Amino acid sequence: KMATENLETKVNSIVIDETKPVANSTHDHIETFSIRWGFDLEELYKLALTFYKEKDGKAIHLTYKDKLKLVAFTKQVSHGKYRTDASPEVGFLDVVGNDRRQAWQELGDMSRESAMTEFVKVLNSVCPLFKPYIQAHKTEQEELERIRKEEEERIRREQEEEKQRSVLEEETKAREQQEKVKQSQQESQIRAALNQQTAIHFKQYAEQQFPNNTEQQDSLITQLQEQHYQQYMQQVYQQQLLHQQEQYKQLQAMQEGGDSALNTENAVKKKAPKTTDENGVNDGEEADDEEDEEELSENGMPPIAAASMWTRKDLSEFKNNLQKDKDSVIKVGSGETVTVRVPTHEDGTCLFWEFATDSYDIGFGVYFEWTVSPSNQVSVHVSESSDEEDVEDEETKKKGDLESGSNSKQDNKPPTDEIIPIYRRDCHEEVYCGSHMYPGRGVYLLKFDNSYSLWRGKTLYYRVYYTR
Repeated sequence: KMATENLETKVNSIVIDETKPVANSTHDHIETFSIRWGFDLEELYKLALTFYKEKDGKAIHLTYKDKLKLVAFTKQVSHGKYRTDASPEVGFLDVVGNDRRQAWQELGDMSRESAMTEFVKVLNSVCPLFKPYIQAHKTEQEELERIRKEEEERIRREQEEEKQRSVLEEETKAREQQEKVKQSQQESQIRAALNQQTAIHFKQYAEQQFPNNTEQQDSLITQLQEQHYQQYMQQVYQQQLLHQQEQYKQLQAMQEGGDSALNTENAVKKKAPKTTDENGVNDGEEADDEEDEEELSENGMPPIAAASMWTRKDLSEFKNNLQKDKDSVIKVGSGETVTVRVPTHEDGTCLFWEFATDSYDIGFGVYFEWTVSPSNQVSVHVSESSDEEDVEDEETKKKGDLESGSNSKQDNKPPTDEIIPIYRRDCHEEVYCGSHMYPGRGVYLLKFDNSYSLWRGKTLYYRVYYTR
């Protein structure tokens, strides 16, 4: 019993030398042995030795002879063939030491790989728990390997996604930058085209407002050009919106049935809104001859260009200057509409207007009457409502229809085009100004509408003039 205890103590004192490399086996049976266990031989031996040290005397109970074999195999693995310098001196009465030395000597020239193989075989044959222990380690190792590969794959995917995201962001930024540059170029071209059209008129207007003051003239011209550009772009957007609404209505009509062919033809022939190409030229100005003929056929007159409108802050100074001229101040009574008729001048090319009121707003719009005035005199007409003329027109048309089945062709009134619709303007807060290029010979109708006010009259200050 004492010898057995001494042997167990010596076995437990065995230290695994993990730093010492294990030579690769060249024998087929050793390779097959490693494959069958699922570990290389060195790793399998270390697991077996760890299992033996942990379980001996607890989960397993080996015979004295089996323990001698296992100890001898560990010595052969650690030191090779028996050497006296690797084996401590033992006394004559040290039974365990002598038996251990003899078991080691009996292994002779057994290779290190063979000793590890035999250690595993003996341990597996005498301990049924060893194989499940190795299988559990194998499963754990496979799980760790699977987790490691999944983590590597996750990191690789994240890096790939981040790389793709960065590429997309760079491409998006590049496209946005290109779009900004393109928009900036288009804006510059549009501004240049508009400024070229209005340069002479704005210069004449600025010289009239600030004579002998170049700095203020330049500042006013810049302000007018900016307002003209913003107004032009707003008109373009409105026309595009109207065009989209027309297309939507036509699509609804086609879906509901009816005359699908007619609706499709009308949708194709519908005139596109004015847009600006890269050269700053309006597409509407490049319409073909057929579209021009259609536009002229409505009233037989050339198309009307858009007007320019802007505001000034020098309200008090403007009214003080006009108070000296009685013809420039008009009292617009409650419910009344004042129409200022301004014939085109044979020496002029553009009409300018300016107006303001005291304390309250007023409606304002501009129309053009295609007629030849016998004189260039500006006249003022007052009516009780802005709708009086429209009512008279409708009655005349109805009468014409009853007598001859015709309408506007028998009207004695000349055709009239709307340039600026009538809207209420806050001209009591700032001076409202505008200009319009002559479309031809005719009479401008500047309407100041106070028909919405039932009790309050307005004092109107206005001025009109032309430029060459």
